[in-house]
Amino acid sequence: MIGNRSKVFALLLSVGMAGAALAGGLSAQRNDLDTKDLARVRAVTAPTRDFSKAEAFEAMPGGAATTKKTINRDIFSQSSANLTFEQERDFKLGNALFRKLWVSSPSSTQASDGLGPLYNARSCQACHLKDGRGHPPRAGEGASSMFLRLARAPETAEERAAVEDYLILNMPDPVYGEQLQEFAVPGMKAEGHLRIAYEEVPVTLAGGEVVSLRKPSYSVDDLGYGPLDKATTLSPRVAPPMIGIGLIEAIEPADILANADPDDADGDGISGRPQLRRMESGVAPVLGRFGWKAQNTTIRLQSAHAFAGDIGISTPDVPKSHGDCTTVETDCLAMPVGVQKRLGDTEAPDPVLDLVTFYSQNLAVPARRDVADPQVLRGKALFYDLGCTACHTPKFVTSRDAEISQHAFQLIWPYSDFLLHDMGEGLADGQQVGVASGTEWRTAPLWGIGLTETVNGHTFFLHDGRARNLTEAILWHGGEAQRARDAFAALEKADREALIHFLESL
Repeated sequence: MIGNRSKVFALLLSVGMAGAALAGGLSAQRNDLDTKDLARVRAVTAPTRDFSKAEAFEAMPGGAATTKKTINRDIFSQSSANLTFEQERDFKLGNALFRKLWVSSPSSTQASDGLGPLYNARSCQACHLKDGRGHPPRAGEGASSMFLRLARAPETAEERAAVEDYLILNMPDPVYGEQLQEFAVPGMKAEGHLRIAYEEVPVTLAGGEVVSLRKPSYSVDDLGYGPLDKATTLSPRVAPPMIGIGLIEAIEPADILANADPDDADGDGISGRPQLRRMESGVAPVLGRFGWKAQNTTIRLQSAHAFAGDIGISTPDVPKSHGDCTTVETDCLAMPVGVQKRLGDTEAPDPVLDLVTFYSQNLAVPARRDVADPQVLRGKALFYDLGCTACHTPKFVTSRDAEISQHAFQLIWPYSDFLLHDMGEGLADGQQVGVASGTEWRTAPLWGIGLTETVNGHTFFLHDGRARNLTEAILWHGGEAQRARDAFAALEKADREALIHFLESL
């Protein structure tokens, strides 16, 4: 399946669904717009050719939902600026649940028990620190905002058929499940502890400047339940920032698919591919757009899987009260759970998931800074000239049929195409995730990236936080991005600084 890109292309051409499903292949035609509005959208999202001044509305990357609140550590935790009073109430309730600390069962705090028994964090906020970016564990820390995905490629004919039919992403470790759980409730052993070793790799840039990249290697210490399967791969993931994801969800699938070029038909060396998921057998596949490999199709589903996999809390959408415990981990399955029948059949019954989803959908993108600064404009021109926009698509106009009316028909600037791209062996994790191969990653949105240090107190980037700054992040790009990476390395120092200054303004 992974090597058969023509099959993916053919499927996209043949499938047509309404709403959140695929929007009729690779056509740029949208069924939510009339001819006049479609022409307006195409005009406003066309790549700029004028870098002498800021573009119209460029300072408002989230459209009318953009927050103009004071830039400080809480800037990623602001609500969409265009919510109603009642929606603000739901946002605040969702925020409280997002920050809620879950406890082990049984507990006198019956509305908050059910943690684990094996888990990575006690709250959503513990991973998504200040609703921002996670980081590799520091000395003496647990890996609360970073974890290891565990998976192997399909081996049997049945497994391969399920992956090729988009029904499953891959196969979990038979003992440890889908991810390594670093923590456990009292009376249980944790599954193990992530260990990272770094090797410094020097890279020489134009003008003789030398940058050192840290190349990580990953292992697990103190395995609590025997060895990992020999075929299991380790994929490190830091928690991504939460801002703007509701607006990403509101992008018409047709506009994402329009940028796909799975066989590089135009010969530009960029062959973005869509991730596909089939929610159940017999229904058409849906476009994935969330997660490091675009494996999640909706914010609600992503939230439900995080509740179960990261915290061990069941929800109506993923009713796994023992979390990621496998059938082999019998002690884990014997532990009590936090289901209170008077409240519902799961540990987080409705409306918990509804409110957390609404909160996540409405974390606002901050207003841009310095959009008209000459150095920022110079850096923006270079960003275009180097070909970075081939994957980091600057702007979209969201669907008129968006689930949340405040997200509808907004000009947004996420700087991502939300497609999968081969990033080369340097960034490879070797782990197949649905359509994505072990070298492919979803293009990460860049909005808010310049505020990472303000919000999270660090500048660790990429899927595993290996890059210590934006320059290192660019230099790790390979595969389809190799040409743009090499062009950046060949720039004069002043031009490299201008490009970084542009990224810091996002």
